[in-house]
Amino acid sequence: MAINALILLLAYLLGSIPSGLIVGKLFYKIDIREHGSGNLGGTNSFRTLGVKAGVAVTLADILKGTLAASLPLLFNSDLHMLFVGLFAVVGHMFPIFAGFRGGKAVATSGGILLAYAPYLFLFMLIFFLISLLVTKYVSLSSILTAVATFLYASYTKDPILILVVALLAIFVIYRHRANIQRIRLKTEPKVNLFKKRIQ
Repeated sequence: MAINALILLLAYLLGSIPSGLIVGKLFYKIDIREHGSGNLGGTNSFRTLGVKAGVAVTLADILKGTLAASLPLLFNSDLHMLFVGLFAVVGHMFPIFAGFRGGKAVATSGGILLAYAPYLFLFMLIFFLISLLVTKYVSLSSILTAVATFLYASYTKDPILILVVALLAIFVIYRHRANIQRIRLKTEPKVNLFKKRIQ
């Protein structure tokens, strides 16, 4: 019982690692919370710090979800990987190391699926890139991808996968509620991830 509690705590702490804040401050002397959307995730890192930093932050956010979901295997626990992964997503959204102001759950959610259902992660990645190419909105692409991933998962016979992906989709949509409003008002910025970073 104690080991399971430790695993869940570790998953939350892994999710709480503020990749965008670390990369921004360590390599660019910039607090990305003070620029762009103020978000700690990959999109604001791309826009604020540039492509290299954006890729690094996104990969870090994915991998912390993957590592968290793999903790039951590392500790030989009977906890379900996806259940543990949810704690990492909560940590990413509400990180104890960054004043509980975190990201929007997309990359870390993907990381959980990478650990548990790699083909579903691949579907999620491809669908997101195609959506981004078509819509030019990262936020809308994230929302559409969350819904599409749930629909894909719903065709499996894995009830826990279906439930967790449903929860992840709800998280993603809820965290993008301000973006949804801006899209409706036509004030949401379209993607321009390759512009020069802030000096």
